[in-house]
Amino acid sequence: MAAAGDTLPVRNEEYGTREYWDKRYTEEGEATFDWFKRYEDVAHLLRSVLPDKNARILMLGCGNSTLSEDMYDDGYRNIINVDYSPVVIGRMGARNYARPEMQWLVMDIRALTFEDDTFDVAIDKGTMDAMMTTKADVWDPPQQVIDDCTKEVDEVLRFVLDSFDASRHLTALDIYV
Repeated sequence: MAAAGDTLPVRNEEYGTREYWDKRYTEEGEATFDWFKRYEDVAHLLRSVLPDKNARILMLGCGNSTLSEDMYDDGYRNIINVDYSPVVIGRMGARNYARPEMQWLVMDIRALTFEDDTFDVAIDKGTMDAMMTTKADVWDPPQQVIDDCTKEVDEVLRFVLDSFDASRHLTALDIYV
């Protein structure tokens, strides 16, 4: 069984495929992995921008990060985690069975099925980065990458628009509030 984070793709653009992630999560087993920062590193930022512990939170492309469970343990109970890998959703749901208010759903962030104004905040901790891994110039991405990233942002704006305040956008994580 591979250690978390050790299952690297042959080609960088594989980060943008469901097949890569299913294979990675299968090989890593019960391991967790946090890209960029852990909750303890950004908790003060999240608490300042999201002081209401009853906020409706959507975790976009949750993967096997512990961010959701750490936020839950810090008092944020209304968290819905989505990822397009059924492997990781099954594993993380089982791992977090003792956190009953948290939900785990298989869903593609480019085609979310939530009603408008369902969430107060959406957090993307690296999913958009994975969609942007192509052979092309990162500063001049192919149209498909632009379309995929636009779909994610459009979906987020659709269900958080009423509470959206661009001045509260954090860049340490892609957080839409």
